[in-house]
Order: sequence, then structure tokens, then C-alpha cells
Amino acid sequence: MQQVGLAHPRVKQVLDVANNTAPNRERLVVAEGLWAARRVLDAGVRVRTFLWCPELAYSEDARGRAEELARRAEDAYQVSARTMQRLSERGQPDGLLCLARLPRYDPYDPDTVPFGSDALVLVADAVEIPGNLGTLVRTLDAVRADCLVLTNRRTRLTHPKVFRGSQGTVLTVPSVEFEQPAEAIGWLRGAGFRVLLADTDEAAHYRRVDYRGRVALVVGSERYGVSKPWYEHGFDRVAVPMLGTADSLNVSVSASVLLYEARAQQDRW
Repeated sequence: MQQVGLAHPRVKQVLDVANNTAPNRERLVVAEGLWAARRVLDAGVRVRTFLWCPELAYSEDARGRAEELARRAEDAYQVSARTMQRLSERGQPDGLLCLARLPRYDPYDPDTVPFGSDALVLVADAVEIPGNLGTLVRTLDAVRADCLVLTNRRTRLTHPKVFRGSQGTVLTVPSVEFEQPAEAIGWLRGAGFRVLLADTDEAAHYRRVDYRGRVALVVGSERYGVSKPWYEHGFDRVAVPMLGTADSLNVSVSASVLLYEARAQQDRW
């Protein structure tokens, strides 16, 4: 592989994506290290650029994965240890870094995200903290949910903290995005979903709600909760009881409780 440095356009693109500072129309994510390489290869996603530093590789597994990534990548280059350390956010980089493309899902193509008679969707409305969004994606993978829906987006799915927080599952959990809640509401209704808003006011206890069928759970931003347009359609509300002095849970924690209860009912645990 050709050896390149920090001035190379593909290396600069890695920095842009890692710093979340430029438009990212290709939906590229930085996947660094051996565990991330395994996730990318297992997910079968497209690899835009692969950077390899043999000086930092510490195992035969890393070298084997490097060969696989080099074959799959549109562009593959070798970089020095100094360049890799400049690109890395880890204390001890292990020589592998790639830009992988998140899959694109068309919500209006029924073959893209097929739903069964029981289906589980999470709507993340205006979630702001990338780590929280990544944790939500990881939980969706854990409960085998069907889809993540984003509305009022405040952080990109391609943010490096989303990738790390999701443990790479952002590569495989289907996701669709709507600019306005009204578009998402119309799509969910058209697909036969019952919508439940996560809220503490005038809400049913989460253990007393029927989650069978097609259900969409809506969680809101860390500061303001679910945005107003979602309340204009008379959707039912569901709450996790607060027994201490705090008035709310972290959004990813409350979503996890609701999603697992919904999955337990749908799978008849």
C-alpha cells in the first residue's frame, strides 16, 4: 500500500469525520481498532478508506483483519505510527482505522425495514448527547428492535461517540430520519403503529401498558423531553415511576426499561 501522511486528502477526511466538523453526506463513521474492524467486517458494510500501520499491530488477528479490510476498501493506505497516533483517540492504537459507510434505509420502501405483526420502534426526538444516542442504538440491538426513528435531530448518527456508545451496532440497527415529527407520525400511522410517549405527566405505569402489535416508543431530549408536536395527536403516555427525589431518568435508561418491557410482552416472556 502507498504510504501517506496527514496532508493526504483521505487522511484529512478521517480527521473531519472524527472531529464531526464537516458535512458528511456519505454517512461515514470512523471505526478504529481491532474490535471495530471486526464489527465492520461482520456487518458487511462498505469501507471507504482503510489506514494501516503495521508498526502498531500487536497480533496476527490484527494483520489478518487488515488484509480483509484492504481488499474491501475503495482506498487503502499505509501510515506511520506518528500519523496513526495523531488520528487515534486511543492511548494505544493497534494499527487499524477505517471509514465505513452507514447503510441507508428508505422508510417508504417496505422491503427496506419489513415489519411483522409485532414490531418495536424507538423514536429519538431531539436527543442531544451523542453518547446517549449510541446507548439507545446499543439497546435497540440488544432487544432486537426493528428500527430507530430520528426526528428533530440534534446529533449525527455518524458522530464518533455514537459509534463507540453503540459498540458498533449503529452499523446494523436500521435507522430512518424525518426532519419534522409530523412526517414521522404520518409514516408510523400509515404502517399501523400505536405511538406511546415517554412522559411522567398523566402517564400510565409502564407495567400496565399493552405493547403487543406494532408499537413505537417516543423519547425526547435530555433537557426538554418530547417536543410539542407529538402531543397534538392524543397519543397515550407511559412512565417509569420515580420513587426517590429525582423527577426523571436518563433518556437511555428509561428507554431501556420501556423497550425490555415491550419485548418481554411481544415475545411472551
